[in-house]
Amino acid sequence: MAALAVATASAAAVVAPSAPARAARPPGPARVAAPDWRPCPDAAQAAAGLQCSSVEVPLDYRAPAGRTITIGISRLPGTDPARRRGALVLNPGGQFASELSLPLRLVALGLPSTVRERYDLIAFDPRGIGASTPVTCDLDAPHLFTIPPARYARVRADITADAGRMRAIADGCGSSGSAASLPHMTVANVARDLDRIRQALGEERVSYLGYSFGTYIGAVYATLFPGRTDRVVLDSVVGPGGMDHTWSRRLGLGAEQRFPDFAAWAADEDVRYGLGDTPHRVRATMSRLAGRLDRAPVERIDGSLLRYLTFALLFSDATFPALAQFWAVLNKATSGSTLDPDEVTLLRQMSNTAFDFSGLLHLACNNVEGWPRGVRAYERDVALDRERYPLFGAASAGLWPCAFWPARTVEPRVRISDDGPSDILMVQNRRDPGTPLAGALQTRRALGQRARMITVEQGGHLVYLHSGNACADAAVTQFLVLGVRPGADRVCPR
Repeated sequence: MAALAVATASAAAVVAPSAPARAARPPGPARVAAPDWRPCPDAAQAAAGLQCSSVEVPLDYRAPAGRTITIGISRLPGTDPARRRGALVLNPGGQFASELSLPLRLVALGLPSTVRERYDLIAFDPRGIGASTPVTCDLDAPHLFTIPPARYARVRADITADAGRMRAIADGCGSSGSAASLPHMTVANVARDLDRIRQALGEERVSYLGYSFGTYIGAVYATLFPGRTDRVVLDSVVGPGGMDHTWSRRLGLGAEQRFPDFAAWAADEDVRYGLGDTPHRVRATMSRLAGRLDRAPVERIDGSLLRYLTFALLFSDATFPALAQFWAVLNKATSGSTLDPDEVTLLRQMSNTAFDFSGLLHLACNNVEGWPRGVRAYERDVALDRERYPLFGAASAGLWPCAFWPARTVEPRVRISDDGPSDILMVQNRRDPGTPLAGALQTRRALGQRARMITVEQGGHLVYLHSGNACADAAVTQFLVLGVRPGADRVCPR
């Protein structure tokens, strides 16, 4: 039971040779103080060698002498100074809280010693999030339960109801104590912060490993600072528009592409879970459960939340047993059977989806070009995607607070470019629900000659060190250690 709750919470060519990025203060008007590294506050992290610090950056890069904010950073030093190449900056993707422990997590996942020898592993919390200067939307309890994307809209009235909730969240962001910072919480500024981190580290160039939404941060950095990148890995790639309405709508497609993997697995496990002995019957169980829960929610779980949690648990094959167990308990509850105390506890854990996503909202919604204003466009898209992608499309095409965002854009969205060195490796699962292949292919085209792409013939979200694909893991490690990429885009078998 505990594993289920945890699972839902975590919802050959050689690159042109370059010298290792040794310590050197780059020229330019900004002089950034070196980090004051100290053991991280968490005792276990400190004992594992993780160091923490912060870097001061301008809130508004158009006024660099004005107000500043801090960016929380961490470092796990490389293990062999004689082989050191430089700094490998890490980003895990969409964040709601601090991710400064990421270097230790990657080591625990099996980051090869050859990578550890060559790089200091650097994590950072994007502006507004975690250990960085925070932003808030002053969300109260009901709005903490309003999970982006929107509720699954069965009828038009559901969108109208969602509009009230989403507008209230947007209004809270615009009137909160951090509202003055709101226009400056952009991915372009996160990329500029990353370059300040590079300067603080004393590196001429940095390497980068970004997952999920972190791929967009990496692509923007590589576009704005093409001369400052060394080796860049983009894993599970967001489209070139970043976290926008186009990306959100693709989640419906991603769910449809990924769900058959779970349905086939569950059909093979029908004796244990009783969800159906064919993939078709497993899908029918989903529809039946959603209908029952829409009529009579169980422990605050309605059909909309069932669909969201099902989508979240499709991200990894490792969470298939947790998803099947969740369905089995709901099947029992909606059939009139009495649940035992452990089953009740499980459903209560699953329905506890409260978290404060203020910082991520700022980064998503300040991408104002990417979100239609008002309600009408969402009504149209929901109606279309409910038919095209019935599992999740009526949620993924729905409203975000971005539809009512109070801030004006301070600059255009960065257009991902192929202008720069050929130093990017993309890795992407074919059936990724969270960052579907269609978006990755668009980013691949935008990066042009700068990138090579490895498509992995499997499902799930995240590849390197997460999916168990030896072909893809070896390719990424070879690139980070030796600078060697495939001569052309390629496919890794399952």
